[in-house]
Amino acid sequence: MPDPQEAESVQAATSEPAKAEIPEPKKKAPRPRKAKTQPKTPAESDLAKQTTKAAEPSAAAARTGRKVYSERERAQKLGQIEQSISRGSSIKRAVGQVGISEQTYYQWKKAAAPASSQGDDLKDLVALEEENVRLKKLLAERLRKENADLKKKLGLN
Repeated sequence: MPDPQEAESVQAATSEPAKAEIPEPKKKAPRPRKAKTQPKTPAESDLAKQTTKAAEPSAAAARTGRKVYSERERAQKLGQIEQSISRGSSIKRAVGQVGISEQTYYQWKKAAAPASSQGDDLKDLVALEEENVRLKKLLAERLRKENADLKKKLGLN
């Protein structure tokens, strides 16, 4: 038989009048965050690129990844730009024809000019000046000897 106290408490719980439910004000649901992706293997990333390109026809219009040019390709493009400029084309037009930006052109041009060439030029200039001084002294000495020999022959001592 059930305990009379438990029965009384159950009746009291069921006999209480139900509270009127007050609707709570609606809160804006937070936006779902993108899950952090784990690094993909090269095969997975290639597959993802292929499916994305196939799924979106506007992907061709979207900007593609950076192209890395070899030193040889850079030198060829710089040569083409220099030729275009020498023919009277503007830098903006010349780099556009080659397919790179002006900033890239200036960076490549700065990197292509060897930094040590200025130091080498200066060293070469100093060496030439030293050789010039040495040769002038040698010439002056020979001329003095010739002059002294001529004075002896003529008897102008």
